[in-house]
Formats: sequence, C-alpha cells, structure tokens
Amino acid sequence: ADLILRNAKVCTMDPAQPWAEAVAVRDGRILSTGKEADILRSVSQRTRVLDVGGRLVLPGFIDSHNHITFGSDPDVVQLSDVRTPKQLYERVRHVAASRPETDWIEGEGWNYSVFPGGNLPTWRDLEGVAGDRPVFLVSYDVHTVWLNRAALKTLGINRKTGLLQYGEVDKDPRSGEPTGILLSFATMGLSKEGQEILRKILPSWSMGRRYARLKRNLDLASRFGITTIVEPQAFLDDLTLFSRARQDEVLRSRLQIALFHPRGTSEAELERFDEARRQFNDDRLRVSAVKLYIDDVVEPHTAALLEPYSDLPGVRGETLYTPDEFKAVVTRIDRMKFQMFIHAIGDRGIRVTLDALQYAREQNGPRDSRHELVHIECLSPLDIPRFKALGVIACMQPRHCAPDITEKWAMNIGPERSRYAWAFRSLRDAGATLAFASDWNVAEMNPLVGIYTALTRKGLDGRPPGGWIPDQTIDLETALRAYTIQGAFANFTEGNRGSVSVGKYADLIVLSDNLFELPPDKVRDARVLLTLVGGEEAYRSPDLRLTP
Repeated sequence: ADLILRNAKVCTMDPAQPWAEAVAVRDGRILSTGKEADILRSVSQRTRVLDVGGRLVLPGFIDSHNHITFGSDPDVVQLSDVRTPKQLYERVRHVAASRPETDWIEGEGWNYSVFPGGNLPTWRDLEGVAGDRPVFLVSYDVHTVWLNRAALKTLGINRKTGLLQYGEVDKDPRSGEPTGILLSFATMGLSKEGQEILRKILPSWSMGRRYARLKRNLDLASRFGITTIVEPQAFLDDLTLFSRARQDEVLRSRLQIALFHPRGTSEAELERFDEARRQFNDDRLRVSAVKLYIDDVVEPHTAALLEPYSDLPGVRGETLYTPDEFKAVVTRIDRMKFQMFIHAIGDRGIRVTLDALQYAREQNGPRDSRHELVHIECLSPLDIPRFKALGVIACMQPRHCAPDITEKWAMNIGPERSRYAWAFRSLRDAGATLAFASDWNVAEMNPLVGIYTALTRKGLDGRPPGGWIPDQTIDLETALRAYTIQGAFANFTEGNRGSVSVGKYADLIVLSDNLFELPPDKVRDARVLLTLVGGEEAYRSPDLRLTP
C-alpha cells in the first residue's frame, strides 16, 4: 500500500461492508478496507500510515449541482447575509463610497424575503445609494437582476424595450415604465448571447475574473470535502477555463460538466456539444450532460404552477416551451444519448418535464438514461411515483428549503402545496433516487450545511423549533447517501467513486466529528479536516494533527 488510514471509523456507503476500521490505498485507488490488523499487513517500507485519531472517514462528497465559476468575487458586493432593506442600502452605499474608481457597482445574493410584503424592489429604492453610477444587483438564485436608474439609462432600457438578450424587462402595469427588475436572468443572461453582451459591460463577467473565481471556488470545494463537482450550466467557451485550471494544477476535484441548451439551440450547436463530449471524457474532466429549463422560479411568479399563486390569483407562471415543443426537444437530445439536467421548480413545470421524458422513452426506447430533474421545489403528490417509474433522478438542494430563505416562496405557494415543498422523504419513500447538491453560489457550498438542513428543515438560526414541514425531514444515512453513492449513481460514476470500496478511487474525507454521534442541530458545526482525491491530499486543515 502507498497509504493507510488507521484508527478510523470508516462509513463506507457499501452495503457489503458498511463500516471499517482502516483503509489501504495503492495507485490512487482503494486497495482494501476492514479490520485494522488485517489492513496493516499491507504495510511496506514505502507505506505512509496515518492515525486519524478515531475520526469519521467518509467517501468524498459529490456536489451534483455547483456553479463553480460563480461567487467568491471580492470586488462584488456580497448581500447574502443582509436581512433588511436598510442593511442592504448601507452595504451598497459603503462599497460605492470605498471604490470610487469602479464604473459599475455590482452585487450578488440579495433575498426576495428582505422586502416587506413580498413585493419586488424597484429602481427608486436605489436612488442616492451609489451616486450617478449604475448598479447591477443579482438575486441569491441568479434569476432576477435589480437595476438603478443609472443602470437603466446606461443599458438603454426604457418603456419601448422588449426582451433583452440577457433578461426580460419588468414593467409597471399602469405606466408601462421599467421597474428596474430584469426577470429570467438565469435562462437568458447566462446564455451564450447574454454572456457575450455582459462581458462587454460588466467588469466581473470578464474571462479573467471568471477564472479567478473558479480558482477560489475549487479551493473552497476541497476545503468542504467535495471530491466531485458537477458544473450544471457551462458553455463551450468555459471548457478553456476548466482546461487551464487542470493545466495549472488547481483542479484538484473531479469535474463533470453539463452544457447549457437555451431555447433555440441549433442542430449545429448540438453537434458541437457531441464533439466536446468526445474530447473531454476522462475521470478528471468530463462533458457528460445537457442543461435545459422548463420554467423559472417561484418568488417573482415565473415558475409554472398547476393552480394560481396563492398571493396572485389568476397567475400560474409559464413554461418556457409548450408541452409539445418540449417533448420534441427532449426526444432529440435523448436520441443523442445525452443525459439531461432539467430545471423544473413549479408543479406544472415538473409535470410537463416528466411527460416529455416519458414521451422520449416511448419514441426512442427505454435505456439507462438517468435524466435529472433539478430543484423540484413545488411537487404534486400525483407525480411522486413517476420518478422511480421513469428512472428519473431527483437532484435537490436541501439548503434551499431553509426557512431563513423561503419566506417569500412560502407566501407565494401557500400552506397546502407547501406540504410537498422539497419533498425529500416522500420521494425517498416512493423509491426515487435522491442526489443532493449545494447549487453554489445560490446557497452555501458546504455539504454539511445541506445535510443539517435535510435533517432538521431549520434555518442556520436554528428556527423554527421542529423545522419547516418536518414531515419531509430525512435521516442522516439517507442524506449522506445522496451526497455520496447516489450522487455517483446520478452521474454515471458509481463504478469508481461514491463509496469506500475496493477498486474505487481513494476519494476520501476525514471529519472533525462523528456525525452519527451528533444531534442533528450540531451537524452543521462539523468540519472537514482532510480531503483526499485519488489518494493525494487536496486539503488539510491546520487543526489536523495526524500521527504517522
């Protein structure tokens, strides 16, 4: 063996041997697991033996939905911790005053629930905050942008402006004037055309700034024990960034990539996707899937619902394709044998997507496609059994359901439909495969925060007592499986990762605490002390003292 971890409590995620005392590694893969005395027989002169002090060892976390080039920009105003409008304005005002040299004031992370009554803010709310400089603030879910008057003028947005390449201009229904809100930013602003325009306007969207963010985020991923990252919405141009990170030896985690397919993607572009899939196809860097949207998000009433929004009677939101159009698009991509990640949030969006996947199966024949529905926030109970029946993966982000985030969401959906909000337990009990993720930078990257939320349905403030929709909480083993072996299965990599099993990659993490001995409320306080990818150290905490 090259490396042995001893004096460990190894939770393998392998039903053939659920627990072990030690792990031996050779040539980057698991050589053996089991009783420490047996494993130590593999020691030779070249073996490095590490005593982990009785700590919990897990397979490395698999983050099945992580926008790894977003967030972590020190020159962008960070607003995720802001809880009142006053705090928000003060934060933006402070940054604007401290950076007089910047042409634009950019920010990210503001939450819809900051604003009382559930109303979206307008350009008027930003008057006087940044002087005469334009302000461009992206919401926490990256689906909505908030502009001030100077930004509207700079971007040429007025009452005559229709759709932009990077968003839909929201207008006052009485005056017809722009409100300062751009909707559908994640589907339009993050398209190839939207990106090209924004790079010419906004400093933070340059390729140089994106690469700097990528490097910082890759470091974060290693620190949080994430050994496989699934980037769910990339462009062909992004592949040069990922290749550079690999060449610069900063890509320590394994990376799987879904290429973004906005509405109107041509056959020629799909062929280029197929070429990229052949070119980038190894266990460090792989193009593996195609990303689509069927709807948008709940808070600005743009997710597609079966019945009207509770706070806006008569409005149900719209799907981005008609059902027949979506069936044709999904069937075409399925015929190419691409895996699909489909953003589906509202119950109507989810149903239209399941209908399309069922249609594709009927047209192309059944196969092990493992298509993923992503988010699945407002789910009709009638559609729960269809996940298992169709072999569809439920890729979900537990932190999204935390009550310190969802106030506006819950107001829009109402209590009856909220019974199946982020329905982890209902889906699990119906036999669906859960794959968990952070959706960074929409939420914290740390998987332990996601696990805590799945177990408690509480915010980071520990409220409410008993959690929000506690009937949808799950147990620790289910949550861990969703971040390890089921994440591997969801991404067709269960043959070489996701469990501590002989022959698989030695993608391992050592934790500060045994999660199985902690009350659920304390899980979020645990830390990753050591991350190994292929048996090589990707991260070591300065607090870790290993005994050789």
